[in-house]
Amino acid sequence: MKSRTRAKVHPVTLEVVRSALYAIAEEMSVIVMRSARSPLLKEAGDLSSALTDAEGRLIAQGRDIPIHMGVMAFTVKEFLKRVPAASLREGDVWFLNLPEVGGNHLPDVKAIRPVFARGKLLAFAINLAHWADIGGAVPGSYVPYATEAHQEGVRISPLRLVSASGVDREKLDFLLSNVRGREEREGDIFAQCAANDVAARRFAELVDRYGAETLRACFRRLHDESEAQMRAAIRGLPDGVFEGEDWVDDDGVDVAPLRVHARVEIRGDEAHFDFSGTAPEARGPVNTTYYIACSAVYYAMKALAAPEVPPNDGCYRPLHVHVPEGTMLRPAPDRPVVGGNHETSQRVVDAIIKALAAAIPERVAAGGPATSGVMIFGARTPEGRWSILYEVHGGGEGATATKDGASATRVHMSNVMNTPSEVIEIEYPFRVEEHGLRPGSGGDGTHRGGLGIRRAYRVLAPEVTLTTMLDRRVVPPYGIAGGAEAAPFRITLNPGAAAREIRGKETVTLRHGDLVVIETCGGGGFGPPAGRPAEARERDRREGYV
Repeated sequence: MKSRTRAKVHPVTLEVVRSALYAIAEEMSVIVMRSARSPLLKEAGDLSSALTDAEGRLIAQGRDIPIHMGVMAFTVKEFLKRVPAASLREGDVWFLNLPEVGGNHLPDVKAIRPVFARGKLLAFAINLAHWADIGGAVPGSYVPYATEAHQEGVRISPLRLVSASGVDREKLDFLLSNVRGREEREGDIFAQCAANDVAARRFAELVDRYGAETLRACFRRLHDESEAQMRAAIRGLPDGVFEGEDWVDDDGVDVAPLRVHARVEIRGDEAHFDFSGTAPEARGPVNTTYYIACSAVYYAMKALAAPEVPPNDGCYRPLHVHVPEGTMLRPAPDRPVVGGNHETSQRVVDAIIKALAAAIPERVAAGGPATSGVMIFGARTPEGRWSILYEVHGGGEGATATKDGASATRVHMSNVMNTPSEVIEIEYPFRVEEHGLRPGSGGDGTHRGGLGIRRAYRVLAPEVTLTTMLDRRVVPPYGIAGGAEAAPFRITLNPGAAAREIRGKETVTLRHGDLVVIETCGGGGFGPPAGRPAEARERDRREGYV
């Protein structure tokens, strides 16, 4: 079958189509950023875009956020189990955020548009946008004390908001009536629709040029090639069984750390990942979905084994993931999950890295800011509308066997930008009084970890809610091969005699004049500190790393 499908497509045609598909996905993300209302989308870029074939199999994705991309490899497949393909029509745009429908957490809302060629379903355009509010108990929809999913916001089962005849205003008004920042959310919805509309038009151009059957043959070839390349990459790893673990700080409700355990078995050209031994489902919102666990596996293998292999459905065929039901990585559908999306997922990555460190030490890095570092400020404007700042914070990269870690960056599955200080001060009632590196936060080693950052927010509104949802505050970034761990996160309210430390998963009320200082974690060191050259030590002192 593979040879037959390959024979149908000229190599030049395949490469042109491949590039066109990735260009479509990239253009979708640009359109969302340039037309969205929320600074979280237009400045921080907390969004992703992808294309699938008619069966929901991923064929191309933008250079966006790894957490999202692995999840969207499942979203359309699960969507089609609830919405039969025969019921889809040209011009439809469906929205959903249910974690159990190939999803992750409620703020990440997916917009799906079926694409037709001569009346026959050809593909799907799908984009994901993090809404700054999706309802729920607190502004920003991150509820650190949530013990059930219904506290976290509106749960959107597949809902057709747009058809060829236009926007279904009745459904849209119902949805917007249950979220904060109605006008901003509506603008973000239309930005998602616009991105999918452009994707449909770009597909039509490809159909006109090459024909639908040639495109379908290209989809199959792209899958087959990525599968072959991933299998070759796995064969380059040593066979064996490797185990690693990492810990989530806490779940926001109970204070004990929660274990994530990974057993990795490499055999020939396939890899098996078993998460038996992971903590049972948590009471608080650090649970996550099977799809997120798979997303973390896909990311880790892409990064460590096959960075040049195009990510699509075929790329992931040799990777097998077992997640026992009832664990933190596969909880009951009514469990809260908002923090697990970007915190627990990255503990999965770290557990895999620790497992494979003995097998491929030259490819792994020490621990870093594998957290989104989320702080959400919610305030009412003088007109009574909600103004919600969703801010993320990076830290110091972990060192590797060959180099020091970079400072003030993000690693692994969180690939968003911070909101510039100027934008914060224009759009929100805050003043950013400090933004710089955090000296001494990197872990020591033959190669040292990078530095975290220090950022200070002064409150200018009468009252503001602050919600934190981050990890690496209790369990610090780890060192590898004898390297030292890094300094963990620290969040302080009003530093000085009356200072109060804010937990990593907490909601507090702030008043006018309060100052919130976040100091992010550094990166872990690699190799014993005694092996660091003297000239490197002098450079560390000169440049303020110690």
